[in-house]
Amino acid sequence: MDCAIMLQARMGSTRLPGKVLQPVLGKPLIAYAVERLQKVAAAELWVLTSQLPGDDPIEAWCQQNQIRCYRGSENDVLDRYYQASQKSQAQWILRVTGDCPLIDPDIINQMLALLEETQQEQPKDRPDYLSNTLERTFPRGLDAELIHRTALETAWQEARLPVEREHVTPFIYRHPERFKLKQYRQENDLSAMRWTVDTPEDFKLIEAIITELAPLQPDFRQKDILALLEKHPDWILWNAHIEQIKVSR
Repeated sequence: MDCAIMLQARMGSTRLPGKVLQPVLGKPLIAYAVERLQKVAAAELWVLTSQLPGDDPIEAWCQQNQIRCYRGSENDVLDRYYQASQKSQAQWILRVTGDCPLIDPDIINQMLALLEETQQEQPKDRPDYLSNTLERTFPRGLDAELIHRTALETAWQEARLPVEREHVTPFIYRHPERFKLKQYRQENDLSAMRWTVDTPEDFKLIEAIITELAPLQPDFRQKDILALLEKHPDWILWNAHIEQIKVSR
């Protein structure tokens, strides 16, 4: 698929400042996300951060690792995505957030394959937006959204509410009468699991997973994490009480 991956990241998290550069086994969390996203069948990969001086270390890390970096608005993340998309010729934008260091490239490649299948349909039936988040069946932290560039541009032009600008896609999925939405699900509902990094408790779990799996199996996937957690069921309790900051659907 003609797709550009855009990973948004910032240092200014309120509950865990600097989380994307928190080291595990000598590498920052963002490195794990990027390495996994580099296994996705996409044309290019960007890291999108803000213009705040506090996010300079993210740009520096990108430069050191030869990763494209775009810096834009701190709060108008929709504008950040739109402006970055103008630097790419890709027809599809894959949105991933920097608090997902365990993102599974196999799941995203399956989503891209599904999207490619839909291109055989009549134009009116082709999706503008494909995600695994509208009806969750995957653990939180494996979130991926695919947005056609025309839908992104429409949202950029018309979205007015702060939540629509900050969270990029609400304008699209709140208007199913205007955009063709498609959901990607898996058979087992694992949506109660939390593999994202937003708090110290989250980091404790992710650090334990990476420390256990990465040395012997650096290319681990969702199934490998599940097998590990079956051996350590108490780990799931470390962050089970954490409430996700909600975005109204």
